[in-house]
Amino acid sequence: MPEGDAVWRVSRQLDAALTGRTLTRSDFRVPRYATTDLAGRSVQQALSRGKHLLIRVDGNVTIHTHLRMDGSWRIRRAGGYPSRDHRIRVVLENAEWQALGYLLGVVEVIRSTHEERVLGHLGPDLLGPDWDPAEAVRRLEAEPDRPIGEALMDQRNLAGIGNLYKSEVLFLRGISPWQPAGRTDELKAIVELAQRLLDANKERAGQITTGNPARGEETWVYGRVGRPCRRCGSRVLADGYAGRGGPATERVTFWCPSCQPEPDRR
Repeated sequence: MPEGDAVWRVSRQLDAALTGRTLTRSDFRVPRYATTDLAGRSVQQALSRGKHLLIRVDGNVTIHTHLRMDGSWRIRRAGGYPSRDHRIRVVLENAEWQALGYLLGVVEVIRSTHEERVLGHLGPDLLGPDWDPAEAVRRLEAEPDRPIGEALMDQRNLAGIGNLYKSEVLFLRGISPWQPAGRTDELKAIVELAQRLLDANKERAGQITTGNPARGEETWVYGRVGRPCRRCGSRVLADGYAGRGGPATERVTFWCPSCQPEPDRR
């Protein structure tokens, strides 16, 4: 699933193509909104909220989408009817641009005044104007026995961290992903580092946490299972969560057993 910085970048691309322009065509290829027609309305703004995308349209209308694992938005010059490709869920077009939403995991058309009904559960957005590290720490502390790796992935605590940044931030701070959040003294440093990394990467296509953009050198532990740790030479390990369950436990965790010693689970 794309990290928050990648979703932020998509929102900027949508905003540049759609905002301030009148829709000449809208096509929602999901049953619930198949008859919805927004042609003739102007797009007010496109923005991200954590990993969610919002496109606000005149008339108190918001198009809410989520990429999930396989979704994407593709923007191309307007002209010609878009393909009947079964992967396309949404078509938005104006006189200059056509935005095609492929394999979107969530497609909703809601009242703009009701956005909090679908986003109100989210924690502070690492790339949003509401970013509040103190509130993010407070939410993490609310479940002191929860493994910190799992807690960071919970979008109710802070919105935007994905598997890559979870693995990289914890490595950089030398903290085991299974360390209980309540026994982690560096929560403030963790969330502030996560915010700095997402902010540093939001303008570019790839994520770099090492400072080295060379192919294969971008990350410390993420995607490097079995390879030597860049710090100590130990083999990087990968494992699923051993925790509370839920969607986050489906993700693989990368870590160095020497740099991030595992806590005593007893």
